[in-house]
Formats: sequence, C-alpha cells, structure tokens
Amino acid sequence: MSCPADPLQWTIGLVGYGEVGRILAEDLRARGVANIVACDIKLGGPDGAPLRDHAARHGVRLAESHAGLAEQSDLIVSAVTASQAVPVAEACTPKLRSGAWFLDFNSASPGAKIRAGEIVAAAGGRYVEGAVMTSIPPYRIRVPLLLGGPHAAALVTPLHALGFEGKAGPAKLGVASATKMCRSVMIKGLEAMVIESFTAARAWGVEDAVLASLAETFPGIDWEKQGAYFFQRVIQHGRRRAEEMREVAQTVREAGLEPWSAAGTAERQAWVADLADRGLFGDRAAPREDWRADADRILAATQP
Repeated sequence: MSCPADPLQWTIGLVGYGEVGRILAEDLRARGVANIVACDIKLGGPDGAPLRDHAARHGVRLAESHAGLAEQSDLIVSAVTASQAVPVAEACTPKLRSGAWFLDFNSASPGAKIRAGEIVAAAGGRYVEGAVMTSIPPYRIRVPLLLGGPHAAALVTPLHALGFEGKAGPAKLGVASATKMCRSVMIKGLEAMVIESFTAARAWGVEDAVLASLAETFPGIDWEKQGAYFFQRVIQHGRRRAEEMREVAQTVREAGLEPWSAAGTAERQAWVADLADRGLFGDRAAPREDWRADADRILAATQP
C-alpha cells in the first residue's frame, strides 16, 4: 500500500505523546496535517489526563495500541525512552502497512537502531533512524535531524514538506546514531560535571573562584547562565537523559571501550532525577535562573 503523494495528506502516527510527541503534534497541525494519531502507555493511567486533553484540543486521535496506530499510519515517528526503541518497533510491526515509513527519533545505541531497522524491514516497512542533534524545545519540529539508513535520502523531501529539518547522512544504519551518541558523551557529560563541580564548590564556599577560573580558561562562555541552564535541563529531564546515557555507554562498549565517563554521567543524571522526584526542586518545569539555590537544596538534602 503506497502513501499519498502529498505528505500533508499522510496519516502521521506518534508513538510517545510526551513533550516531544506533543510538540510534533502541534507543529504538524499548524503545517496543515489533518490526520494525526498518537499512542502512549500513560494515556490510560492517572497521568494520562493532560495528554488526553492535549490530544482533544489539537485534533489528535488516540490509538489503544501500537499495532492499532501502525495500522492507520503512513509515517510512524517513534519518540519514547531509549530503552523502548526496539520494543516499540516490535509492537508496531504486526499491523505495519507495507511501505510505511518508520522514523526512529529515539536516543538509542547503533546496535539498537540496527535491530529495530531489521524488525521494521522484515515487516515490509521503511525504517529511517533520526539522530536529534540538539535540544528539541527551542527548535521544535525544525530541530536539526541527521537521518540514516538505506531509505534516509528518500524521506528528506517528504519530511521537509511536513516541516522537519532533516538531512540525509550515511546509508549504513547505526552511523547517524553513533554521531548523536558520541556527541552526548560531551554534552550530557558536561551537564553532569557542572552540577557536580558547582555544587561541590558551593559546599566549600569557593564557587566564585571556580567560576572566575573557568571564565579565564573559557572566556566565550557565561558560566553563570550556562550553569543555570544545565541545572534546569537535568532537573527537568534527568530521567530521560539518564536513559539516553545508558545507551551512550552501550555505544561506547560497542566501540570496544569501557564507558567510564558515560556510565558516570548516567548515574549523576539519574541521581538528580531522583531528587526531583522527591519534590526537592519544586516545579521542575519552572524557569531556574539561580543555580546556587538549586545547589543549596541538593546540599541540604544530601549532606550529613
């Protein structure tokens, strides 16, 4: 079964209706896409009411299962937690349309992307890995997206019509993901290091000296603003980042290296997420302009 010639007439299936899924739904509707269906494991539970309300406001239909979503969709966008990339591919394929596109947004290891691609291909679908190269919220649907796999080049033009900002990378599956994962060793690792460094400096009363030294060594960075931003991102998204960093660690292992840095970053991100789950930071989605206040909360909760 072929997709309509005009991508705006496609039915878009969103697997995962969290922050990313809702952003995509809003922007696809603004672009003129009429047919959007979503599926999320939270929809039927107590945390599902805001998701159901959002879907109703934006004209998004809700599917009861991944297979039910796949049965309707010309393009599936999988945006779930990293560990679910392969299970989602497995759950969609029993009803996957022949020739349907499967765009994997997940921050999974190259090995996981290859396995998911094999599952989708065996069911007659066209799998494309999508490596999201920076934070989605500022860019929304136009976030820089590196596409990979044998079908990547063919999906570029339809994605642009839908509003995405994707470019085709290597035709070999796993390479685009490796690019994203190796970048995350640095980006997510820097977040974890800043939280550890700044909080410890605050405990010793040397934070001003540390920031002054950093400014001298890296004069192009406003460390006050960068620190506040990193604290906010980890407090708000530490759980998801920890999941991603475990996939990053697997990527490093697949390269034959022991992932000491990536594994440590995953633990620090999860540790902050645990504190946020306990309500330590109040509304974790609220703007945070003073990293010192958050560092003090951490110290108050963890110091003997």
